[in-house]
Amino acid sequence: MGDFSEFPLKYRIFLRGYPWRRISPVPFTAPRVPLRESRLALVSSAGFTAPGQEPFDPERRGGDVSFREIPDATPVASLADSHRSEVFDHTAMRRDPNLALPIDRARELAARGEIGSVNARHLSFMGSITAPGRLVKHSAPAAAEILSGDEVDVALLIPV
Repeated sequence: MGDFSEFPLKYRIFLRGYPWRRISPVPFTAPRVPLRESRLALVSSAGFTAPGQEPFDPERRGGDVSFREIPDATPVASLADSHRSEVFDHTAMRRDPNLALPIDRARELAARGEIGSVNARHLSFMGSITAPGRLVKHSAPAAAEILSGDEVDVALLIPV
């Protein structure tokens, strides 16, 4: 875990003045079925794209709030990192994308019977959204609708 003092000065200044949103209570819905019977989807803020998909736009003011559907059959090694943040080292995530979108690990859980199944698609968002209004109003409900339509029981959120 890094320390705040390790950030470059411009990011420390930005973070000190950023109007963080407080959500209380944090919304939570207990799973309706046991994990061993659940369909699992992964939702990551790694900014990954699958082959042939358009990368996230690093120039979008406030952050690119779109998301990409990553088919479960996508070879993890083929995922491209288009995350815009410069404040973390991308090396390990690029070397093993399972760190930020653990598709292979989810498949292993299903094979061992620890979860019921893995969804046919997962979602990848861009992290570093500094203006989350559009994300909350448009992108998140659209993503929730997709996962609900896929009858996903549990979504594992992987923040990057």
